[in-house]
Amino acid sequence: MKSTQPYQPLLLRILHGLTGLFLIVAILTAFWTYDTYDGRWGSIPLPSYKDIEGIHGTFGLYTLLIFPAFVFYAFRRGQRRLIQPDSFTQLIQPGKPIWWYTLNRLTNTFALIALTFALFSGKMMDEKWLPRGELNHAWYYAHLVAWVIMVVAIALHLLMNVKVGGVPLLMSMFNWQFRDKDSPKLWSTHISQWWSSLRQGSWSNWFRSSHSLLMLEIAILISIIAAWIIPLFK
Repeated sequence: MKSTQPYQPLLLRILHGLTGLFLIVAILTAFWTYDTYDGRWGSIPLPSYKDIEGIHGTFGLYTLLIFPAFVFYAFRRGQRRLIQPDSFTQLIQPGKPIWWYTLNRLTNTFALIALTFALFSGKMMDEKWLPRGELNHAWYYAHLVAWVIMVVAIALHLLMNVKVGGVPLLMSMFNWQFRDKDSPKLWSTHISQWWSSLRQGSWSNWFRSSHSLLMLEIAILISIIAAWIIPLFK
């Protein structure tokens, strides 16, 4: 590993990589689904494939399943990569390094919010709507908007990371070398230690996050839970 390449924790790379992989496939198949069943706002000559919605839904489900773990990591171990209490104050220093780092944190946070909206709106849809030609449901429009927002969020996320860390930062997410303390062999030990400390009352540290981050984390987790529960009553 090159010395100029920053080190990323192995668990972050795994969670980020799986979330990103499932999400990108979901985004691509989402457009193919739109192109097959809708196309009112423009289309490209993709082959009509009636089962594409099922494939999109599958990868959307995979993203939803891995997303809670990624959210927990992002807000617990990766807080410094997200919006900070003084972020908006730092935005009055345009052009300075801290300004770009703050924008990077904002785009990272925005990407989490955008993905939450995309997953929630997707779960509110009925898979039979599009095959039946029912294209005017509010949740379908919401999911289309979420698709656009998600594409913009990913683009900003990549651009800001390139700006603050260059190509080495991007490539560090694909480097599978890891330090001894990150070895998967130690994960069971780390989990046992975490559970032991939790039982001893360290859970109270969970509430020591900045107010805005804590509220955002709770809102995202509640949205994920609601995405599973609400469809049961439709």
